[in-house]
Amino acid sequence: MGVFRAVVLGDEMHAPTADLEIKPEHQGLAGFALLFLLLRAFSSGCAALTGVEAISNGVPAFRKPKSRNAATTLALMGLLAVTMFCGIIGLAMATDVRMAENPAHDLIRDGVPVGSDYVQHPVISQVAEAVFGAGSFLFILLAAATALVLFLAANTAYNGFPLLGSILAQDRYLPRQLHTRGDRLAFSNGIVLLAGAAILLVWVYGADSTRLIQLYIVGVFVSFTLSQTGMVRHWNRHLRTEKDRARRRRMIRSRAINAFGAFFTGLVLVVVLVTKFTHGAWVALLGMCIFFATMTAIRRHYDRVAEEIAAPEGPSDDMVRPSRVHSVVLISKIHRPTLRALAYAKLMRSDTLEALSVNVDPAETKALREEWERRGIDVPLKVLDSPYREITRPVIEYVKSLRKESPRDAVSVIIPSTWSATGTSTCCTTRARSG
Repeated sequence: MGVFRAVVLGDEMHAPTADLEIKPEHQGLAGFALLFLLLRAFSSGCAALTGVEAISNGVPAFRKPKSRNAATTLALMGLLAVTMFCGIIGLAMATDVRMAENPAHDLIRDGVPVGSDYVQHPVISQVAEAVFGAGSFLFILLAAATALVLFLAANTAYNGFPLLGSILAQDRYLPRQLHTRGDRLAFSNGIVLLAGAAILLVWVYGADSTRLIQLYIVGVFVSFTLSQTGMVRHWNRHLRTEKDRARRRRMIRSRAINAFGAFFTGLVLVVVLVTKFTHGAWVALLGMCIFFATMTAIRRHYDRVAEEIAAPEGPSDDMVRPSRVHSVVLISKIHRPTLRALAYAKLMRSDTLEALSVNVDPAETKALREEWERRGIDVPLKVLDSPYREITRPVIEYVKSLRKESPRDAVSVIIPSTWSATGTSTCCTTRARSG
């Protein structure tokens, strides 16, 4: 409609900020300053064209043939993005939109700054007001459609991250809970984790999209560069063994495309880091380093656990029947789950049975001893001292000491727990084989 009014009807459209002037930070930018400004604008423009990562992450969700359908979707999305982006830029120039990084000081009306009370509306809102008129039905419709698009854009992260998190969890770089699907067949833990992180970022940055976009830009172009470089390595690996000439030509063409993409996304990444570093890009780099260290530590933990519990080849002491069984029932207070756990422990007919409590509150421990003696429970009660009010560590150290005294014996630790609102209780038994 804007193009129709400008070209066919010859109407003059003016944005709400058309009568304002922009105060330049420097007069007559040239040389390195002009280059720096162009590079910064270039990086911001590239950020506006991102979004292909949503398609690449969601390829498994497409119908077969997955790659062809994903490629078609990507082409359509790119065409729409470029068309709308160029259209908004053209209409913004035609309607004389004025935008400033610090509007209170940089926007001038009649020689005076507009002040801190001035609210700078987005470019698309100003263009819509110039084309449709403020408060018109089409203006409200465009604003509502824009809001829906933003909601949809936010939803893409909830489609992509849980799936990516499940893949990383399957490879043991994230906790395995992220690999588990919920009742609705979605990766619920990943969705909850992402929601918590989003709430934290919105709170820390005050919901300022200008500051938040810096985190997005760095993350997107790092992933683009790494994925394109990975595809180059992928084609190199296949070209070493592929003998068919036709398939080799296709691989070489694909490798050239990926190398071209890796070069330019890497170039944009360098530009972004240089021009946006002080605007918040350093936070993204710091976060990546922290995430890398955390994921590496998680993988090492899972590898260490897998190595420790791996089944040995041939005869093993783990297959030999233990000489004796020591049962330990953890006690915090005397209630129904505790009594049922003690009864369950007696049914096991262990060689030795004792109740174990940790002294974190002298008054509660004294009350527990008195109640234990008053009821006449025929199981010895042992209380561990905990000067730092820890519960887990003293129990683990005590179980380790039992294993150290009798390596061929088995130790069963019974933990009372309630699992329903009706008071029904159960207890779980774990065997501490290596502490």
